[in-house]
Amino acid sequence: MCKNQCYYRDTMEKCTVEMGPKTDPELMALRKEIEELYQKLQEAQKKQEDTTIEKACESVGAAPKVKLICRKVMKGHLNKVNSVHYSGDNRHCVTGSLDGKLIIWDTYTGNKMQIIPLRSAWVMSVAFAPSGNFVACGGMDNMCTVYDLNNRDANGVAKMVRELAGYDGFLSSCRFLDDKTIMTGSGDMKICKWDLERGVKTSDFQAHNGDVVSISLSPDNNSYVTGSVDKTCRLWDMREEKPKQTFFGHEADVNSVCFHPSGYGFATGSEDKSARLFDIRSDQQIALYKPPGANSGFTSCGLSLSGRILLCGSDDNNVHMWDTLKVQHNGTLSGHENRVTSLSVASNGVAIATCSWDNSVRVWG
Repeated sequence: MCKNQCYYRDTMEKCTVEMGPKTDPELMALRKEIEELYQKLQEAQKKQEDTTIEKACESVGAAPKVKLICRKVMKGHLNKVNSVHYSGDNRHCVTGSLDGKLIIWDTYTGNKMQIIPLRSAWVMSVAFAPSGNFVACGGMDNMCTVYDLNNRDANGVAKMVRELAGYDGFLSSCRFLDDKTIMTGSGDMKICKWDLERGVKTSDFQAHNGDVVSISLSPDNNSYVTGSVDKTCRLWDMREEKPKQTFFGHEADVNSVCFHPSGYGFATGSEDKSARLFDIRSDQQIALYKPPGANSGFTSCGLSLSGRILLCGSDDNNVHMWDTLKVQHNGTLSGHENRVTSLSVASNGVAIATCSWDNSVRVWG
C-alpha cells in the first residue's frame, strides 16, 4: 500500500456514500465507455510501435552491475520519514517526518545542519530549492509552507516566509522552479503555481481525475510531468493549463514520476508492482520493469545522470535498479528495515538519498 492509500480509501468510501451506490447504471455505463476509449487509444498506439526497446538495443552491451554502497546512515527523526529531496549543491538534503520536523542534512558528514519544527506533523512532501536558499513542505494540513534557510527567528530556527493555503485536499507534492516560483500538486486533483514573492497563485487548475501524487520538472524547466491515483501520467507545458499528452498503462496509482535527463521521456513507479518508461515523442510506454519478487509495490523512482539506470524505492524495504535499455534487473540496495518511502538522486549523479518508515535516512554512492 502507498503511504497515503488508507487516506485515499477512506476518501473514496466517503465519496461513494455521498454520490450513491457503485452500481448506479449510468455511472457504470460511463465507466465502461471510458475503459473502451482507453482500450482503443492503447490499440492505436500499439499499431504505431515498429520495434521494442529491447530489440532496438540488442547491439548495446549490458550495463555493469551497479555497486552502490551505503555511505551514511543519518538518524535523528523519531518517526516515519516520508520524503527526501536533494539541494542543487548535491551536498545537502531535506527530509520530512511524522515527528513534525524537517531536518537539513549535510550528506558528506551525516550531520544535521538545521532542524525545523512544523505546525503539523502530517508532512507528506518536501522540496529543496535548487539554490539551496529555501525548503518547502506540506501534507495533511492542506498547505504548502516555505522556509528561508538563510534567515532565522529569535529561537535560531529557519524563518517561515510563506504559508500557501487554498487547497481542498492534502498537499502531495511540491517542486521549486526557482526561489520565486513553486509548483504544487494536491489531493483535490489540482496543480497550482505560486508566486512566492507575492504569495499568490498564478495558475490553479484541475490536472487529473484523481489525487495528484507526484510532479517532476523537465531538465529545461519548460515542462513537467505528473502522476496520479487515476492511473495516468500527464505532460504539461509550463505556460498552459491543458495537458499536452496523457499516458496510459499502469493498473494502479502512479506513486512517482521522474523526467529522463534527455528530456524526451520519463520513468514511473506504481502501486501495480511495476516501473515503466514512457517516450514523449512516440506518445507511449516503451519499457516495463518488474522486480524479482511479485510483492514489491513502488513508492518512488529516480534515474541516474545518464538515464541508463532506473532506481525505485519499494515497500519491500529495498531499492530496486534496472538497466533501462536492456530491461534487466541490475541489483538491489538493501539496508532499510521498513518500506522505502522516497528517494532523491543528486543532480550530479554521484549519490542518492533514501528515507524510510524505519525513521532513518541513507546516502548511497
